[in-house]
Amino acid sequence: MVRTLIWGQGTEMARWADIEKALGIKVYFCDPRSPWQRPTNEHTNGLQRRWLPKSTDLNIPAVRLAIIEDNLNTMPRKPHCGQSAQTIYTALSYNHQ
Repeated sequence: MVRTLIWGQGTEMARWADIEKALGIKVYFCDPRSPWQRPTNEHTNGLQRRWLPKSTDLNIPAVRLAIIEDNLNTMPRKPHCGQSAQTIYTALSYNHQ
């Protein structure tokens, strides 16, 4: 279901060629200090900050993380024509069985 990946410039992306080969997809990189080139990522980070402000200790209970995850996955999104990420994923998964 993945066709491409668009990544920033972090060192965690060092093995990008392995990802391309393993998944058979193309990996693209954004220019340094250009968050507008990955708007979905930046928007999602902003949504996460509603529950986890900067400097939050991330050693939090799994139940709290599950609540945050559920909220983010079931939230209607404008890029998905008002559908949630969970709805889109479920439909795509069903079509690929």
